[in-house]
Parts: sequence; C-alpha cells; structure tokens
Amino acid sequence: MARTAMKNLLILGGGTAGTMMANRLQKFLKPNDWSTTVVDRDPNHYYQPGFLFVPFGIHRPEDVHKPKSDFLQGDINFIVDGIAEIQPKDNCVLLDSGTVLGYDLLIVATGARIAPEETPGLLGPLWKKDIFDFYTFEGSVALRKKLEQWQGGKLVINLAETIIKCPVAPLEFAFLADAYFRDRGIREKVEIVYVTPLSGAFTKPKATQLLGKLMEDKGIRVVPDFYLMEVDNETRELVSYDGKRESFDLLVSIPVNKGDEVIERSGLGDEDGLNFVPTDKRTLQSRKHSNVFVIGDATNLPASKAGSVAHFESEILTENILSYLAGQSLDAHFDGHSNCFIETGHGKAALIDFNYDTEPLPGKFPWPVIGPMGLLKVNRANHWGKLAFRWVYWHMLLTGKHLPVSTNMSMAGKEVEVSV
Repeated sequence: MARTAMKNLLILGGGTAGTMMANRLQKFLKPNDWSTTVVDRDPNHYYQPGFLFVPFGIHRPEDVHKPKSDFLQGDINFIVDGIAEIQPKDNCVLLDSGTVLGYDLLIVATGARIAPEETPGLLGPLWKKDIFDFYTFEGSVALRKKLEQWQGGKLVINLAETIIKCPVAPLEFAFLADAYFRDRGIREKVEIVYVTPLSGAFTKPKATQLLGKLMEDKGIRVVPDFYLMEVDNETRELVSYDGKRESFDLLVSIPVNKGDEVIERSGLGDEDGLNFVPTDKRTLQSRKHSNVFVIGDATNLPASKAGSVAHFESEILTENILSYLAGQSLDAHFDGHSNCFIETGHGKAALIDFNYDTEPLPGKFPWPVIGPMGLLKVNRANHWGKLAFRWVYWHMLLTGKHLPVSTNMSMAGKEVEVSV
C-alpha cells in the first residue's frame, strides 16, 4: 500500500502567536502525516510586555529575550530567514535566501512593527537623542540610558495613531514615569504630557473615566484629539493636521504601527495600507484563501493587538484548524476577548476585561467573589498579577499549556448595571 505524502504546516512568525500555534497543533497533528515549520528572521524571542519596564530599571534587558528555539517543542522545524513573498495561489512562500517552502496549511503570525518613517520628522536629527520609542527592544534599552541621566524638563508621550500594539502600554508608561521621577526626587522638575488622537485617555468609556482620573491625580496633562502630522526637530514640537503644536524636551513616541512588510509585498494587506491581513473576526480564517489562517497582531480584527488576545485566539484557531482538516464547518468563534493589566506605579495596577461587544466592567477576576484581582480597580493584587505573567508567559503560554481563564469573555464576577 502506497504511503500518503507528508503534508506541510507552515507558520510565518515565531513570536507569541506563532509559537503558541506550533506547540498547540503539534499535540494533534500526527508526525507521520504532518511536518511543521516555523520561519522567522530573528532567532531571539522577545517578551514584549517587558519592554515597558526596561526604561525604568524594573526589568533588565537580558530579562526580556531568550532563543526562539527553546520554546518550539517536539519535531518542529525552525528556519531563521526573512520572508520575501507569500504566494497563496501556488501554496508556497519564498524566503530571502531563495528557498521555496510549499504548504498545505499556512498560518500568518507575522505580527506588527513600528513604522516611524510614516511620520515626517520622527526619524530626524533628534531620533534616539531626544526622541525615543519603547515598543522595540533597542528603543527600550536606549530610553533606559536616556532616563538614567535626564534631569528634568517636559516629557511628552505621543500616540501617532490609534491602531497600536498593546493599547494600554502608553498609559502605563505615563504612570510609571510619574512614579520613577517621584522616586528620584525630581518629579517637580518634570512636566508629563500625554498627547493622543483619542478624545480621552482610552477608547472605552468606563476605562477612560478611571484612567483619566488617574492622570489628573498624578498631575499628567492629557491633550486629546491631536492628530499628528509631523515632528518639527528645529522647534522641538509636535504639529497636528489642524495646526496645533505641542513642545517637548523629551519625546516618547508610539509611532504608527503596521503589519510586516511581506504582507504588502505579497498583496495580502487590507485597503487602508497598514498591511494587516483581512481576517474573519470569528473564525480567524483568511477572507481570501481558505487554507490560510491569521492570528495575533497580523490580523485586521477590531480587537486589541495584545498577548492576551493572541492567547485566546490560539485556542479558537486550534479548534477551527482541526475542523478544517477534518472537512467540518468552523464552529469555534472568537469574541474579541482581551484582558489587560495597567500598571499605575508604586506597586499597584488596574485590570480590564472586555470583548467586541462589551466594554470593561467592574468586578472580580478571574473568579467571582474571591478574585483576587479587581476589574476597573487599582490594587496590589493586579500589580503582582502583571509581574507574575512573565513567568506564566515563558513557562505556560508559549508552550501551549492550559490557563485558568475562559477563552471567550465570561460575565461571571462582573458588576452589570441594571436599568429600571
């Protein structure tokens, strides 16, 4: 009896989402039937939530990266190479080295990147001198060195766009900066300004109310509805499209975020030019190619680009891929569930839990009544949960172990207002 040819599962991107999917599917795909390959240009796996802590000395640079190969289990093939082009009509991917990889099933987990080149002046003479990012490893390390010797002035934190990785991270940076300068005894010498295109501190009303009050209490000025057009390096000012200007001594920028450049080269991006892949928001299947699935920051879903979202998506996607391979309908549906800790400084944090349809609500998490973490509350339990997540990330999340958190958002423990 002739042996059936081995099929190929190809995963593009070895970050959080790609690693989780490789390890999860490895448990279900028979090694005699399937070969699993992960491709990524970078051999290092970065714990991106830790980038927030590096500038303030809470994490050391060496705490936030490890070899990707350490987390790919079993017989998973790992190729360190750039991705030149995805060719879905031919079911193959061309690598920078010239290697062509065919696939039967493709998972796009290419993530998101900062694109400072999209904003005129952001990469000008002040870049990495008085203008920094903390969304990259290199940026967070450079900013750490800057803050260590900075003696005060006007610190401006600016969101260039609203679609960004970890939407709460800029807020956390503002809160941690306040605590950092207070601990150094120079807070009175530092003006902290938060400049955002949003109409408030955050996108969700109840969370915005809490976070806006925290900003006010900490003496952080919020400049809303500021749509960045350019950065004037000569006058050291942010310039908006409607002519508003905001000066700075030190600028921490959250630049425009875009999908990986290979998405654009392959013609797979969405119409807005941000290079995110059009994806069914429930099943996580590509809207254009049935044997292509998308996960994490690479999608164009109306959900937060965050590690918790990638985790919840991975459970849904595993179920749907197994259904697809069995010729069954894709019945597992992702509800946009996102769970975000928000560091507020001095050993406290807030926590929000929401999805496509339900905004953050107060309550207890992850268990009703006992918590121990509080939703829309600032307390120490939330802070310790945030710090503990680093261990959970390295030892459980990436390896595909089950976590005691519901995949789709649960209303258990949430306080719902009842209208009379």
